[in-house]
Amino acid sequence: MNRTTLSLIVGATALAAITGIATLTTPDASGTNTAEAAAELPVERTSLVCPAPSISDLAETTYTSFTPVTKGAGSGGKAALQSAAQESGAGADAKGKKAGEAGKADKPVLEAKEPGTPVTGDASGGDSPALIGTADGKFAPGWTVQETTEVAVGTGRGLQGVNCTAPDTEFWFPGASTAADRTDYVHLTNPDDSAAVVDIELYGKDGALETTVGEGITVQPHSGESILLSTLTGEKQTNVTVHVSVRSGRVGAAVQALDDKLGGDWLAASADPAGSLVLPGIPKDAKAVRLVAFTPGDADADLKVRLASPSGAITPAGNETLHVKAGMTSSVDLGDVMRGEAGSLVLTPTDRSVPVVAAVRVVRGTGAKQETAFIPATRPVGTRATAVDNRAKGTTLSLTAPFGSAEVKVTASAGSEGGTAASKTYTIKSGTTQDVEIPVPSGLKGTYALTVESVSGGPVYGARTLAVTEEGVSGFTVQTLPDDRGMVAVPEADEDLSVLQK
Repeated sequence: MNRTTLSLIVGATALAAITGIATLTTPDASGTNTAEAAAELPVERTSLVCPAPSISDLAETTYTSFTPVTKGAGSGGKAALQSAAQESGAGADAKGKKAGEAGKADKPVLEAKEPGTPVTGDASGGDSPALIGTADGKFAPGWTVQETTEVAVGTGRGLQGVNCTAPDTEFWFPGASTAADRTDYVHLTNPDDSAAVVDIELYGKDGALETTVGEGITVQPHSGESILLSTLTGEKQTNVTVHVSVRSGRVGAAVQALDDKLGGDWLAASADPAGSLVLPGIPKDAKAVRLVAFTPGDADADLKVRLASPSGAITPAGNETLHVKAGMTSSVDLGDVMRGEAGSLVLTPTDRSVPVVAAVRVVRGTGAKQETAFIPATRPVGTRATAVDNRAKGTTLSLTAPFGSAEVKVTASAGSEGGTAASKTYTIKSGTTQDVEIPVPSGLKGTYALTVESVSGGPVYGARTLAVTEEGVSGFTVQTLPDDRGMVAVPEADEDLSVLQK
């Protein structure tokens, strides 16, 4: 038996051992694939990272964790969120106490109790670190964590919210800025035991911006770094696309966009470059909407711009299309396009499909009471998606079905401090966006989670707006609802050594 044949036998045996019930088959001579459909099983481990919330001493931050109840999930496991230094076991708190010693330093910021019930943790001031979280067993499928920060005054004042994200190797952020009235940071968090090496590229209206220290940024193990965009380039541009690429390792990434007069919020990464994009859940009382788009390829993109309203698709007057030059950031101010109705932007190619990324900046309020939030292009709800830190007042759930009517089920969980879960099913008509009436839990105490599940029909996209009024200023933040990827396809496989004879 030669070395190649022996290697193939070992590989086939190892695959059978790893997949357990999996079946590996090959096409027959006629070309018909006899492999059975992959089974959907709950994931067994989920990792999330949360950026350092604020540099303001007045910041008040709440972390909310939730895992929806998932059929087929294991019976054990846990979910916890803790500082990066605690995760490594080598950090120290402000008094010099090593993480791992008895006392406050070794306590997680929060620990989940049971799937189906949210749990919260709090932090104050501008010294709160980046956090790393891990969930396994029954807590892993669909584990969702949000970081919500209220800042009373100063640059970026208002409500800032961001979903803690899974670490990855590439991120696109259209909608950032290096303008004089903006203070934007790229936050990078490394959850792993080895250093990550990251490149940051900036693209303005005329193409790539010259940067000084954007290449080869080292993010140490179990740590977070925040990089001020204005330290990377001397060019002042209103609309910038940030590209984060990881040479080695992986990181979580988010952009914190702070404005001197218009408040601020987190800008989450856009969905992967695609020919068609959906940006759901623009609040109906938005006073100004700015669309920012970028194409990373070598070809220009021409996009149809449509607004999916409660009554159907609308073309914004004077902005029927958007031309996006290759490698350049394009933008268009749509103004008061909502006119008192909820809506979602739908971008589709006018002719050939060219991959693009996009986000919108939304401004609410007037005068000194204006506030800003961002909505990136996002993936559809898919099987299931969750938004957490919903409150009895100020929560709006917006759903859109841009390409075909769909039916969805929305479940409001029990409250973090009490209450009974409630569910309701909705039909979203093709080409429309609906602010649905949320089935608020009975006897609600604390905050609750909203889980959206696709039942039938075309793809559904969603976003949750959370609004809080503080000292007369209505702060708000918007989080999109992409599929939580709580299920994984496991192929039905079986050992078939006949492949060695071919």
